[in-house]
Amino acid sequence: MRLDHLAIVGADLADAAAWAEARLGVPLRPGGRHARFATWNRLVRLGPGEYLEIIAPDPEAPDPGRPRWFGLSAPPAAPRLGNWICAVPDIAEALVPLPEAGPALDLARDDLRWRIGVPEDGSLPAEGGLPTLIEWQSGTHPAERLPDDGLSLAALEVRHPEARALADRLAGRLADPRVRFIVAPAPSLSARLSTPAGEVVL
Repeated sequence: MRLDHLAIVGADLADAAAWAEARLGVPLRPGGRHARFATWNRLVRLGPGEYLEIIAPDPEAPDPGRPRWFGLSAPPAAPRLGNWICAVPDIAEALVPLPEAGPALDLARDDLRWRIGVPEDGSLPAEGGLPTLIEWQSGTHPAERLPDDGLSLAALEVRHPEARALADRLAGRLADPRVRFIVAPAPSLSARLSTPAGEVVL
């Protein structure tokens, strides 16, 4: 299991992208549409094999007939860091000890093919305390298609009332010193990023 990307969620893609660009000081690139969940996104590279995604409901998409992923059936009033996604070599195997992160769905966009864990109600695993799991199957990784704007992830803090138990569940699976679990009254995420203008916290 390795950190793959982070997701800023918002009610409106243009507003969320502007919020992110104002903080990062670099432009976001077009991503694509996810017809199955009626969302769309923009992207920026965080380094080799890592990127930041801004994702919101797609107002031009028909009703998906099921809850949107990443909790976007009820998007936040203001953009915020809302999810972290880890890549695994075999998602079926990875979901066995983390069943609340699934089931796995097969998705595609252009030449990209991937399997991703999405709870039936569209919620985040452990309210964001556990990562969403993804298995890339074909196509170039999104990060490798993006220019290097000088961004990198310095730290990710996962705050949760059950932070210690969640960290124990990932022990031996996720070995990334940048990811820290912190006991807090309510679940939340924050990321410290290095940018050309200095460090910022999302």
